Amino acid sequence: MTLQGQVMADQIGIPHLGGGPNLRQQIGDVLRASVIAGRMRKGVVYSAPALAQQFGVSPTPVREAMLDLAAEGLVEAVRNKGFRVVELSDKQLDDITAVRVLLEVPTVAGLATNLTDETRRKLEALYPAARQLVELTRRRDLVGFVGLDRQFHLSLLDLTANQTLVEIVGNLRARSRLTGMADIDHDLLIASAEEHVEILDRLLAGDEAGVTTVMSRHIKHVRGAWAGRPDREQEKG
Repeated sequence: MTLQGQVMADQIGIPHLGGGPNLRQQIGDVLRASVIAGRMRKGVVYSAPALAQQFGVSPTPVREAMLDLAAEGLVEAVRNKGFRVVELSDKQLDDITAVRVLLEVPTVAGLATNLTDETRRKLEALYPAARQLVELTRRRDLVGFVGLDRQFHLSLLDLTANQTLVEIVGNLRARSRLTGMADIDHDLLIASAEEHVEILDRLLAGDEAGVTTVMSRHIKHVRGAWAGRPDREQEKG
């Protein structure tokens, strides 16, 4: 591993896990959030042994988790060295955003048209997470925010009982925020976090058109401000 890579790895601030069940998944979740939040930088090579020291585990589950992220398109393997964060072009980010709008917006909005008692209960159960997302942004905990944000949105989609859709959108959501989230305007991030509560409010009110509006705006935040390109968001807004 290069000296630069070692220095950057030391600055990630990942938690010490020290074992337990589903270790590979736990490590993958933390590393995915670190990539999206900008804690792991483009162009830096990260070795599994160096990261494993921070997690307090052996290199094997770290290497396995990084291979999972490589399959998602978040990182790429560097022969005999480790893994490097993948940078997406503007065209790729635009394409991902377009697919997300096609999949997520009508799917989530459609939940408002068929509110069973069970669906209402599950939506109401997401309010604590929505409020915690706002608190995490106020504390500037980007890694914590990214992890919970992913859980929140995939939980919404899980209400459709379409696991294939959940997996596809989960991959797209991760890849759409690969650049510069660490440089986001803090006020914009708070505004985006507050939209989670608004999404739930409008869903429970049966407001399909309102959900469509909020979800579309929410995804534009991801493409623009969260990707370190607020000017792009304004162009598309």
